[in-house]
Amino acid sequence: MIIHLIDGTYELFRHFYGLRRFHKTDPPFGAVAGVLGMIVKMIEDGATHIGVATDHVIESFRNELWSGYKTGAGIDRALWAQFHPLEDALAAMGVVVWPMIEFEADDALAAAADLAARDKKVEKVCIWTPDKDLAQCVVDDRVVQIDRRKNEIRNADGVRAKFGVAPEFIADYLAMVGDSADGYPGLPGFGPKTVAKLINQHGHIEDFPDSLLSDANRELALLFKNLAILRIDAPLASPTNGETKSVSKLRWRGVHDNFPAVAEKIGAPRLVERARSLQ
Repeated sequence: MIIHLIDGTYELFRHFYGLRRFHKTDPPFGAVAGVLGMIVKMIEDGATHIGVATDHVIESFRNELWSGYKTGAGIDRALWAQFHPLEDALAAMGVVVWPMIEFEADDALAAAADLAARDKKVEKVCIWTPDKDLAQCVVDDRVVQIDRRKNEIRNADGVRAKFGVAPEFIADYLAMVGDSADGYPGLPGFGPKTVAKLINQHGHIEDFPDSLLSDANRELALLFKNLAILRIDAPLASPTNGETKSVSKLRWRGVHDNFPAVAEKIGAPRLVERARSLQ
């Protein structure tokens, strides 16, 4: 059994701006249709167990910890208008979706990856996102990260090759070099190569000798590390499927009765025939 975990927010952004490169106007639900079409293609190619995490709102508990953390400010209105319709469309297609509010979609992916990795029936867990922070969830060849943009599959060796540190040190690495996508800057004067070298020499930030970090820098680094750590205890609650306590809930069993109406609304009626042919 292979578990596929998809960053729905990232895919919505990817399809939205992908459409803009080739169209003069935005189809109202074009990005939603793109995400659903991608998932149907995955099922056509053999995927059986799928979970999608979305940011129902952009803000999370991390905004209370760091005032500069990312918010929904600046998101294109046409894109923002497709966030909740994506969740409804996925549910109608029979795909388990976790709309996150207090936590983030990345937390849901981390929690689901942890749940799946602990199941002996699971052969592999594939996390479909290029987000750097998800690299901390990679485990050997069992839990891998798939970057659809670059057509790369990253196992633990791939994470080391990309960042210079093992997956279990990714939160430390990001804390020190920063993550502009999430809105925290890291420590001034610490570049990626230097940080990787220090981590490989000393381990986690908590184990760095006092001579390397001032009290102020250590405090800031630990704050950023708290932002970078993904919460595997995040709730995996689906509006239509309840709480996900077992990977068996992720098995796709076909579309729901309202899917034809939803597919028509998003301008993708052909998805109905494609999906029903796979049931």
